[in-house]
Amino acid sequence: MSGVRWSELQAPRAHRTSHHLPWTATLNTAGERVGFESELPWACRLLEEMAGSDLIRGPGHEPTVRVRIERSHRPFEVDGREPLTRGAWLRDGQVIMEDVCSSGFDLRVTTGSAAPIFDFRWRPRPQVRLATNLLWVRAKLLTRAVLGQYPALWSAGARGRVPLHAPACTVGARVALVAGPAGVGKSTLLLREIAAGGAATSDNVGVGDGSSVWGLVEPLRVEVRGRRTTSGRGEVDFGGRVPVLEPDMLVVLRRSLAESASVRACEAELAARALVTGTYAAGELRRYWAFAATLSAGTGVGPDHPPIAEVGRRFAARLRCIEITLGRRPGPRLGQLLQSAEARPSPLEVLA
Repeated sequence: MSGVRWSELQAPRAHRTSHHLPWTATLNTAGERVGFESELPWACRLLEEMAGSDLIRGPGHEPTVRVRIERSHRPFEVDGREPLTRGAWLRDGQVIMEDVCSSGFDLRVTTGSAAPIFDFRWRPRPQVRLATNLLWVRAKLLTRAVLGQYPALWSAGARGRVPLHAPACTVGARVALVAGPAGVGKSTLLLREIAAGGAATSDNVGVGDGSSVWGLVEPLRVEVRGRRTTSGRGEVDFGGRVPVLEPDMLVVLRRSLAESASVRACEAELAARALVTGTYAAGELRRYWAFAATLSAGTGVGPDHPPIAEVGRRFAARLRCIEITLGRRPGPRLGQLLQSAEARPSPLEVLA
């Protein structure tokens, strides 16, 4: 892996990347402008690794979400607060969560101002310290999600956008919303399309409102050399990313044991189901649902349940829906497959 182990991130200062503290940065992600302020150098490095060139160092324009990572290891005060659920308390619209998403961070969320404020303190229990050292790749991915992605997703939800495990990608003059289960091959198709001149909102996760798709900033995870991640893949910086696209087709990806790829028309109901089920099954969002539900219950901000099914049906109803079944052998690019569908609107088989 090109990168560092978890223990190295928290090594003595002489062995760490130097940061002037508090470190500040701004990131446009999921349609939100997140303002970061961190007193932990290793947390700064994880955010820089996650966002790459999309991260703007220093204070930027007024953020829509504030994330502050404190050096303090003291617990947030919970005396006199109403228990909200196990490990979470409420008072005056302010929510405190212990060991949020089993990340080792305690969190205090304050609403009521123009931008919600997420204050984090690193207070891992012994079992969390052990887990982070044994499963350090997963620990880094979780920390990046909790600090850099979940606050933006939640704030986007308060504005009517829902999480989607589906990026939007330009394919020539068309824009495809690409849905499908984890591991089906979305990232590989995106990488090839970007290399051919396309652009995409994200690798896997974004937010949508039934009309547009905003990308969640994240590295591209493919089966190439790069920073090691899960499922035997590597991370590379995401070139060709755009913040928002308005798709004009919904492409559902599937995988089969056939030798070659096939393309056919897809019913809107089946396309919407693939978009929604792929989102709920996504590993990247597995811990997010409880995070969002707890904040919604405590703050009264945002939906009690993201209307993902409604948004999925809205996309499917207004877009042309196409199903692509990928074969065992590498086949044409996404653009080439969709050109075949454009040339012959009826169901067809395309030999790879």
